[in-house]
Amino acid sequence: MAPDNAPQITNNAAEFCARRFDFLVVGGGTAGLAVAARLAENPALTVGVLEAGTAAVGDDDVDIPGYSGRSLGGELDWQFETTPQPGLRGRKLPWNRGKVLGGSSALNFMTWNRASRDDYDAWEELGNPGWGWDSLLSSESFHPPTLEFVAQHKAFYDASFLGSDGPIHISYTKEFADSHAPWHGSLNALGVETNKSHMSGSNVGVWTNICAVTPETGARSYATHYVSPPPANLFICTAALVQEIILFHVPSEDVPGQFTATGVRFTQHGEEFVASASKEIILSAGSVQSPQILELSGIGNPEVLAAAGIDVKVSNKNVGENLQEHMSKSIPHSFPYPSFADPHAVLAMIYEADPSLPNPADLLTPETAAAAREQFAKDHSGPLCRLPCSMSYLPLSQTIPTAAHASIASAAASLTAYPTSHHDILTRRFAPDSKPLGQVEYVFDLGNWSPFFTPDPSNGKKYATILQILQYPFSRGSIHIAPGDPTKKKPWQPPQINPGYYAGAHGTLDLEAIMHSSRFAHTIASSPSLGHILRGPAHTIPSDDEGEEEALRKWVQDNTITDWHPVGTCAMGGHAGRDGGVVDARLRVYGVRGLRVADASVMPLQISAHLQATVYAIAEKAAAMVLEDWWPLV
Repeated sequence: MAPDNAPQITNNAAEFCARRFDFLVVGGGTAGLAVAARLAENPALTVGVLEAGTAAVGDDDVDIPGYSGRSLGGELDWQFETTPQPGLRGRKLPWNRGKVLGGSSALNFMTWNRASRDDYDAWEELGNPGWGWDSLLSSESFHPPTLEFVAQHKAFYDASFLGSDGPIHISYTKEFADSHAPWHGSLNALGVETNKSHMSGSNVGVWTNICAVTPETGARSYATHYVSPPPANLFICTAALVQEIILFHVPSEDVPGQFTATGVRFTQHGEEFVASASKEIILSAGSVQSPQILELSGIGNPEVLAAAGIDVKVSNKNVGENLQEHMSKSIPHSFPYPSFADPHAVLAMIYEADPSLPNPADLLTPETAAAAREQFAKDHSGPLCRLPCSMSYLPLSQTIPTAAHASIASAAASLTAYPTSHHDILTRRFAPDSKPLGQVEYVFDLGNWSPFFTPDPSNGKKYATILQILQYPFSRGSIHIAPGDPTKKKPWQPPQINPGYYAGAHGTLDLEAIMHSSRFAHTIASSPSLGHILRGPAHTIPSDDEGEEEALRKWVQDNTITDWHPVGTCAMGGHAGRDGGVVDARLRVYGVRGLRVADASVMPLQISAHLQATVYAIAEKAAAMVLEDWWPLV
């Protein structure tokens, strides 16, 4: 029966562990809160959530759109970083992840989009039934704009592909930067059509982005909205650092060595606790920490576990492998903005901009910042409600020379390191005669988005940035626990994150693609529509002419940044089963009863989109499957 007392978010671990839970969710982030809330809709169940961070209710840096990025590197961020990357000439990159109730949905830039139908159908093609486009659930409440707004800002949409009663509120921002209108014109002039239905199965074209913002309040809408207010049978324990999932050995003639997940060991304020679940543990710690927790629990590659001094309980060489990240670059054209990171490689190209344009840097003076905050509090308008919304997803055939495209496609077809099924899908996407897919994302915004470009604050110049982000990387990396004595490990010790940016023959393809795509960014910047805003590159950027090819390659390696979109580290195995992944199509961990993974780590292949809408859909589907599998017992 459901408990009689009121729901609560607590940091009292002893009180939390005294409860008898049916289900325990590890991770109170984007996926975890969604899973927990849906399970708790059955009042006969008691559901617990363990979250390492704290709640940030009422925190301006979380709630106010214009403050996006200010939480990065702070107490709400795990502050991870990669290992030195040879493909980036030895550089490490920060990997920001949310250490807060709501996870990375509390820190991101609120972009709400979906990948193409083909991306999700590819998961099903790999042998994961029920994971195609038609089977993924909507989790949003869309607030349509007025017809006048649609015409003025090219805010087109098809309402039949948008939800109207989900927990996450999405809308168009109330105001746009002065650069938004010419962005559409510049792409249209280059033959890129405006996509008036970019959420309906194809994101190819130029369009105005929808954001996870509640229009009535102007505030971020994120995963905590699933539990606002929380049901009476849902309990959340914060400041809980998970050490391991407790696995109980069940002797069985039918399944030798079978283990069952019975609980979770964690620490809070230095003291150790155990919470138990009678039915299942759902691991929703994200693409970085879900594989880390599996390995700490004895599930993983025997070599990795042996090096860390952990006994092997369930052998699976795929745990922590198959890491895929979007590759990004930005080019400044004159404006300052908080530096950021993201797990697709991002290239930020900075251009000098018209000094009369308003931009984020204008909020840096105490007077203008206070005025903007007052305006936002009064009617949720002004510069603090603006977000990057000028977007375009383009196929390689539209962004790079025909000969270069053919060369990349030919090289891709010759690579054999991946499973045949994965290889066939990736190479099919890169073929010159393939169906147009959004292989490169371009985002335009006022401000300097590059952590590597430092303008002279005394010169009065302003900047704009074109981000270019490779959506279907051939590069593959890994996330594993560090070797060493397990008795000396702390539960918050970060794992070793190795995205493999531009590494090996596969990474060379990514590097070549983004080098050529940077040329198209220059073409966009020099178009007549943007010419009255952009004055030219803010720093020297080599061209991709033959004589400067090596210089451009080094420049890309030196300026690539992360994109916050890691996937695949606990992937669905599909047709290959345990030999090809970590979980089955119902997200059950191979070799363990009562344990599932539900977050971006289960995605077998990267998608062409920002991740949060898809992660919510994964969580919705996961919760539905859990309830189905336990019917009629629940």
